[in-house]
Amino acid sequence: MPLHYRTCNLCEAMCGLEIEYQDDSIVAIRGDQDDPLSHGHICPKAVALQDLHQDPDRLRQPVRRVGDEWQPISWEEAIRETAEKLVAIQQAHGKDAVATYVGNPTAHNHGALLMLLPFLKSLRTRNRFSATSVDQLPHMLACLELFGSQAAFPVPDIDRTDFFLVIGANPMASNGSIMTAPDMRGRLKALRQRGGTLAVIDPRVTETAKLADRHLFVRPGTDAFLLLAMLQVLFAEKRVRLGHLGDRVRGLEALASQVRDWTPERVAPICGMAADDIRQLALDFAAAERACAYCRVGTCTSDNSSVSAWLVYLLNIVTGNLDSEGGVMFTQPAFDVFAMANLSGNTGSFDRYRSRVRKLPEFGGEFPVTIMAEEMLTPGEGQVRALVTHAGNPVLSCPDGKQLDQALEQLDFMVSIDFYINETTRHADIIMPPTGQLEHAQFDPVFSAVAVRNTIKFSPALFAPEQGARHDWEILLDLMEALEQARGQDSLSSRAGFRLLRRLGDEGLVDLILRLGPYGSRPAWLEQPRRLLARVPGLGEALAKLPVIKALGTMGPWSTDPSLPHGLTLKKVKQAVHGIDLGPLRQGLRNRVVTRDGTIDLVPERYLPQLAALRDWQPPAGDALLLIGRRHVRSNNSWMHNSKRLVKGKSRCDLMIHPLDAEKRGISEGQLVQLQGDAGMIELPARISEEIMPGVVSAPHGWGHGRKGVKLKVAQAHAGVSINDVIGARHVESLTGMAVINGVPVTVAPA
Repeated sequence: MPLHYRTCNLCEAMCGLEIEYQDDSIVAIRGDQDDPLSHGHICPKAVALQDLHQDPDRLRQPVRRVGDEWQPISWEEAIRETAEKLVAIQQAHGKDAVATYVGNPTAHNHGALLMLLPFLKSLRTRNRFSATSVDQLPHMLACLELFGSQAAFPVPDIDRTDFFLVIGANPMASNGSIMTAPDMRGRLKALRQRGGTLAVIDPRVTETAKLADRHLFVRPGTDAFLLLAMLQVLFAEKRVRLGHLGDRVRGLEALASQVRDWTPERVAPICGMAADDIRQLALDFAAAERACAYCRVGTCTSDNSSVSAWLVYLLNIVTGNLDSEGGVMFTQPAFDVFAMANLSGNTGSFDRYRSRVRKLPEFGGEFPVTIMAEEMLTPGEGQVRALVTHAGNPVLSCPDGKQLDQALEQLDFMVSIDFYINETTRHADIIMPPTGQLEHAQFDPVFSAVAVRNTIKFSPALFAPEQGARHDWEILLDLMEALEQARGQDSLSSRAGFRLLRRLGDEGLVDLILRLGPYGSRPAWLEQPRRLLARVPGLGEALAKLPVIKALGTMGPWSTDPSLPHGLTLKKVKQAVHGIDLGPLRQGLRNRVVTRDGTIDLVPERYLPQLAALRDWQPPAGDALLLIGRRHVRSNNSWMHNSKRLVKGKSRCDLMIHPLDAEKRGISEGQLVQLQGDAGMIELPARISEEIMPGVVSAPHGWGHGRKGVKLKVAQAHAGVSINDVIGARHVESLTGMAVINGVPVTVAPA
């Protein structure tokens, strides 16, 4: 009998895959071409789930490190010892002596997400870190500044656009990122079939660029200059059209003043592009009836990334393509992360306080990962002495992995919630392994919130967990309860709260949130307050301006949108085994802009110093090349390399270099070269290709599994090297302290 794993939680996209198992082995994988939620092709990461499910290197019970050995311990012992040691360290050295790091896989696990914020709150520390600051922080800051919430992401309406501009992104490899879009190849093909245009701006001929109507090289770290020039052209050529946004934005004249001097001719030598190409790109974008501009990791992790992310949104706004079909639009997901954040008042924050050593700002209650090692290594009051990690491998994922190795080695205590002994968790004192991807249900609250179509799907677990195994959410809940007990603060009310959470479980919480969501139940008794408010002139309008009431206006029972279907529950979602299509993106600006006055300020003061600093920008001196990362469809950061199916074949851990740069340095194809950066040097083979821009080199991230103590046999047999052993943690984006991992100056020479 076929079993269905209908949501692939490994590629940031909702999939309609049908996986047939027999005797715990994959027999077939099918994608329904007619299913709008389906990839329509075989996903190699879904195939590799079989390897991970049966992986002999995967931990099945908690372990404690004793010297260089790992000893099995009971769950009760692991939870109790962890809580007692964390509390003891905080009592001796202060609450911020404990830090946390949350990795990318957490976002793919609804149970972990639901319990993560309460757990972090229970730790009471400001030293919180996550993959956000090596990924999307500039996007989130721009959303906070423009729309009033860090969760208010407008996403490309790719299915209805006429002009899709992609900057520093490779959706063919990622299936979209902050743009959940299954079957990207099919969607891009449909764009061209309806006469649309795909334009890609990237220093590498990516998998997406190979499908583009137009590809232009751009020097890494100069996207902000390109975008300023495009905006300058639109104002100079009188192509700015706000349309339906006219009464919702302010600061248009201020923006015109800021971009006036950034002509294509001035910017061209900085970006490595022709002035005519920049001008034509801007005019073509403005001329399209429906257009959307989209940038991602390449732009968000380079110099001036905060300004770049902001300017991409401005390009969509001044052409009238925000909240417009075929432009960038806000989702209306059933599990409404935005509305819940708004209702709780947790719309985001920036620079409320600063880090101890380098004085970098917090964002959303987190510090940038660029300071994590120094906070552990620098003595003094507030020094980090303990670390809790969840589904993260920062030694490979964050800059200066060697320094982070040193920092983790000297901690007083470290605990990891992970089922591998990898490059990071090998430093832990205790590791608590959760259930695997096929052993818990799958529901995507994060990625449906940034999907190109409103959909919802719930996939049951394929296999029952082994006896005694615990899900991520259960481990986090156990730790919360143990922390209260270790502090002597266990109370009747807290015990009752924990019992309620256990009884609800992850599915009960999902059901509750769906019922309160925009498609949830609408009880008849709620109509009475509405009728009473209508009797008092002006009262309803006055109350509607309050932030809490505005938030409630997007929630199910209180939703003010009569076009949305109601009555959604988890039971109904489960019954729809292939998911529920809730329709295309709809206009929703009135519910998504939550600034104080309800308008979008095009030129927030936050960005003005960075704009001014661009006037003094200088390219790297000397013979330096610029290093950029690279993603492959068979690799998902650092956490999929223990699958034989994904790492077999020719090694992908090499350095792409242009023929001119290779010839200048006496480098031949396949030759081992030394890549030197601020943090150190690594050696890897050269791949000479005209698919990389002259002056730029590219290596994939997530490799480097050859470190001592790693218990990943397949990954170690294909170890590769880590580019984060080259990239220093001192090179940060000026506004946020965000890690700069693209456009980093390096030298390359024969080994």
